[in-house]
Amino acid sequence: MELFWLPKSPAWSAALAVARQMPAPEAARGLISLANSRIDFVQTIKLDRALRQFGSQLEPYLNRTRPVRLGLVGSSTLSHLVPAIRVAALRRGFSVEVCEGHFGTYHQDLADADSELCRFKPDVVLIALDAHHLAAGDSRSCDVSLSVIRSCWDLARNHLGATVIQQTVLPVFPHLLGNNEQEMSSSPANMVREINQTLRVSAAEAGVHLLAVDDMAQQFGSRALFDPALWHRSKQEIHPAAAPLWGDHVGRILAALRGLSFKCLVLDLDNTLWGGVVGDDGIDGILLGQGNAVGEAHIAFQRYAAQLASRGIILAVCSKNEDATARAVFERHPEMVLRMKNIACFVANWQDKAENLRQIARTLNIGIDALVFADDSPFERNLIRQELPEVAVPELPEDPALFANSLAAAGYFEGLAITGEDQERNRQYQANAERDRLREGVADMAAYLRSLEMQLIWTPFDSIGLSRIVQLINKSNQFNLTTRRYSQEQVAAMKADRQWVTFQLRLIDRFGDNGMISVLIGRIAGDRTLELDTWLMSCRVLGRQVEEATLNLIVQHAAAGGLERIVGFYVPTAKNGMVKEHFARLGFALTQTAEDGSTIWSLNVASYEPKTTFIQTQKGTVDQRTDLHPAH
Repeated sequence: MELFWLPKSPAWSAALAVARQMPAPEAARGLISLANSRIDFVQTIKLDRALRQFGSQLEPYLNRTRPVRLGLVGSSTLSHLVPAIRVAALRRGFSVEVCEGHFGTYHQDLADADSELCRFKPDVVLIALDAHHLAAGDSRSCDVSLSVIRSCWDLARNHLGATVIQQTVLPVFPHLLGNNEQEMSSSPANMVREINQTLRVSAAEAGVHLLAVDDMAQQFGSRALFDPALWHRSKQEIHPAAAPLWGDHVGRILAALRGLSFKCLVLDLDNTLWGGVVGDDGIDGILLGQGNAVGEAHIAFQRYAAQLASRGIILAVCSKNEDATARAVFERHPEMVLRMKNIACFVANWQDKAENLRQIARTLNIGIDALVFADDSPFERNLIRQELPEVAVPELPEDPALFANSLAAAGYFEGLAITGEDQERNRQYQANAERDRLREGVADMAAYLRSLEMQLIWTPFDSIGLSRIVQLINKSNQFNLTTRRYSQEQVAAMKADRQWVTFQLRLIDRFGDNGMISVLIGRIAGDRTLELDTWLMSCRVLGRQVEEATLNLIVQHAAAGGLERIVGFYVPTAKNGMVKEHFARLGFALTQTAEDGSTIWSLNVASYEPKTTFIQTQKGTVDQRTDLHPAH
C-alpha cells in the first residue's frame, strides 16, 4: 500500500547506502528525506535499521521536540508495526522510543508496577485490541468490550500518567445478513460497528485520542489492511503491506500531541486554484465553476481549503504572477470560493518561490517547517523539496479532481480537537497584517503601542478554557521557556490543586481579539518561592510588551500570596532559542547554568519595580471567558 502523496525516489536504495556512511548531521537530513518518499514495508524496515544504527547520535540534529516515549499494547501481533512508527516520526522530524508489551498481556502490562512497560514510563500509550478479541466470542457484547477498553484507559492514565491513543476496531468479519446487517445484533460485523460508534462518544468524553483504522479500511478497503490467512498463521491483524500507512497515522497523532502538525497551507494559483493561466487567459478565460469538469474540480479544491481554514489552518498564496492580476480573480470572479478575506498572506510576484515561502513564514511569524506547499508544477515542487526540505510538499496528481483527497490523505494538518479560537485563526492573522500596516504609518514604537489600545485579560485555568490551554501547552515551541507537555488530566489536576498558580491570558486591541495568547503555570515551593514551571506565549503578539505586563501580573499575585521570590527556568530546545535571554531582559538574576544550556533565574518580589507598558490588565469575567470575545 503506497503513501501516494509522497514523491517516488528511483535511486532510493543508493541514497540510503550513502546516508548510512555520512556523519550524523548529514545523515539526519538524508534519512528524513528518504522517509519523505513513497516507500513500502521492506523499505520501511531498511530505513528503520539505518535509523537505529545511529542511535542517539542523530537526536541533536533530528528532534523538533524531545523524543516521545510510546507504549504499545494489544491483543494481536504488533512487532511488525514498530519500525513504521519510528519511520513516521522521522518523516516529521522527531524520534520515538517504543516499548512493546507482550502478546495479549495488555492488561497486566498496564497494571503491574514491575512490568517492562511501567518501568519504561511512557508519555503515550497506544492500545490496539483486535476485532476477534473484542467481537468474535459468544460471551462478548458491546458493553463488555467497552468495559475492557475503558479499564485500559484508566490504568494508562491513572497508573502510568500517560496520554491514551485507542485504536478503533478493524472491520474484518464477513457479513451474515448482507446490506441490512444491523438487523442481526449478534453478528460480529454488526458488533464491530456498534463498538466503534460507542467508542467515538466515549473517547471524546474521556479525552482519549483515536487511531481510526475503521476509517482507513473504508478509504483503502478492508482487504488492504487485513488478510485472514496472516491472521490465522501469525495473528497479524494489520497486514505488513499496510504497516507504513498505519505507522504514518500513528506518527500524525504523536506529532499533533507534540505540537508538530503543520499550520499553514500555501497555495499556488494557476492550474492549482483554477484551470489555465490568468495572465494569458484573462479572468474570463480561466476554468473555474460549474458546467466544466476541470472548473468544478478546482472549485472542489477551493472548498476543501476553505473548510481547512474554518478549522484553524492558515491559508496563504505563493504564485508567479502579477500581483494585481492575481488579486483580481479573488476580487472579481463570481465563481471563486476563496476570497482575499480568507488569505492571511498573499505573495504574487516573479521571484523564486523558495524565497517567497521564507517571506510568508516571516510575515506570519511561524516556522518554515509549519508550511505545506500545494503546487501543480513538478518543477516547483522539486525545487522546494531541494531548497526548503522542512516544507511539506505533497505530490499532487495531474487531475485536479484528486487534489483535495491527496492533501487529506497526507495528514499534514492532523488535529486532536477544535476550539473556538481555531476557527478565528485566519481572522487573527489578517488583523495582524492590519497592525503591521498601522505600525508602518506611525512615527515611533511608543506611539504605535499606545494606539493599539491593548487589554490583557487574565483568569486562572478553568474548565471553559481547558481544551485551548492544553492545545497551547502541546503546540507552542518557539516562545516556550521549558517546553513541558501536559495532558488534559494533568492540567485539570493543576487547576484543582492550590499548590499550583495558573494563568490563561488573552490580548484584545482596537483590531479585535487575539484569542488566548499565553499560558503560565507556577508551583509554590516551601521556601516562599513561586517556581515558573511553564511560560509560553504566541509569537503573534511579540514586541507588544505582553511579557512585561505578564511579569507585573505574576509579581502582583506572588506578593499578595506572601511569596518572596520568583524562580524561572529556561530549558533549551531546537526551537526556543528566541527566549534564551527572556529572564535576563526582564531583570531576573542568573543563579545556575547546566552543561546542556539550561538556566535558572531568580527575582526578588519585594524589590521589583513594575514595568511600564501600554497595556491595561484586568481579570476576565465569566461572560468574557464563555463568548471568547471580551468586551472593551
